[in-house]
Amino acid sequence: MRVLVIGNGGREHALAWRLAACARVQTVFVAPGNGGTALDAGALKNLPNLPMGRTEALADFAAAEKIALTVVGPEAPLAAGVVDLFRARGLPIFGPTKAAAQLESSKAFAKAFMQRHGIPTARHATFADAALAHAHVDQHGAPIVIKADGLAAGKGVVVAMTAAEAHAAIDDMLGANTLGVAYNAEGARVVIEEFMAGEEASFIVIADGRTVLPLATSQDHKRIGEGDTGPNTGGMGAYSPAPVVTPDVHARVMKEIIRPTLDGMAAEGMPFTGFLYAWLMIDAQGRARTVEFNCRLGDPEAQVILMRLKSDLFEVLLHAAQGTLEQVEKGGGLEWDRRTALGIVMASAGYPVRPRTGDAISGLPADEPDLKVFHAGSALQDGEGTAAGGARALVTSGGRVLCVTALGDNVREAQGRALAAVREIRFPGAQWRGDIGHRALKS
Repeated sequence: MRVLVIGNGGREHALAWRLAACARVQTVFVAPGNGGTALDAGALKNLPNLPMGRTEALADFAAAEKIALTVVGPEAPLAAGVVDLFRARGLPIFGPTKAAAQLESSKAFAKAFMQRHGIPTARHATFADAALAHAHVDQHGAPIVIKADGLAAGKGVVVAMTAAEAHAAIDDMLGANTLGVAYNAEGARVVIEEFMAGEEASFIVIADGRTVLPLATSQDHKRIGEGDTGPNTGGMGAYSPAPVVTPDVHARVMKEIIRPTLDGMAAEGMPFTGFLYAWLMIDAQGRARTVEFNCRLGDPEAQVILMRLKSDLFEVLLHAAQGTLEQVEKGGGLEWDRRTALGIVMASAGYPVRPRTGDAISGLPADEPDLKVFHAGSALQDGEGTAAGGARALVTSGGRVLCVTALGDNVREAQGRALAAVREIRFPGAQWRGDIGHRALKS
């Protein structure tokens, strides 16, 4: 079987790596891929001339190469309708349609949907008018959460601890747009929410429109600095499983959030197939509310989840794409490594505001059964993979560069193994957090 993975980040590297290990998979094409997928020997093949936005060309490639399954990694192609195009041409693909992907591409749509279907979430209001948005903040005060209504690579949320921070976020999202938000057809809008206290968790499932299989739980670390300080990022590290998701919390999330979402999407004519990611806030009493939805695997959650997955990912996703996920459920569901996986993101200088690129990367460890470095913002120099003396030169090409992921018998062991590898890797201005997993270590 030949598989196509669309995307160029760490999530896509992890997907391609796990798919390449599947019994019936011969080749995994990654469009366009990154430095890590280029360096991984064997079944992975980059398609640098097929960027994510060329959906027609991607479909042409899938048809010509008789691709058995296409897996969409990032949110932008989903929001652009790549799944609709592939399905119209009879090409097997795993992911939600453009309509279903509104759960992520429009926070205003998602909040209204949750309200319609009684899915627990924060109280909110949506504004296109800056003056009205500012007045709302003046009325309710801080802390308060400001969200851009559109895709922003995970950075379109500001948890404002002061009114001044909230007002600045509104001015940016409805004006300067330094976050580079891809606004929806309605134009620039913000969703303003009440601040929810508690502990975050990432709850991701595989769905085929009717049947749903939960993946292992995980916890992301969004803020740039240790102790969860500084601005939000796309994610500075993660670990799996997340102890905050107890068996009771897990059952309640499935009953109160995941199942009503799948049923509601089907009832509204948008059956959801793909990875559904509920970003949760869990309070001291174990009650979970939905911060927001994503329509894809998280990044860096994908790296730690897929590091633990023992089931054949290709077979599972093929069943989901074909609407036969019930067969996997009846067969016992998914199998997981009992150990903890922990990933530490290494980001470039200047991230998350102005990431610097082009810096040489060195000191990468060799793959081991319990250690893997997934690449996100890396590239082979000049795109050819050769440098002086014939050696391959790897350079930074984005904000989040690597995710160093390790398995251990517990959080501390996995953290120590990942940190030891991080300290050997070199590129100028590298940023990382040494406290990934700190909540589990304190519990």
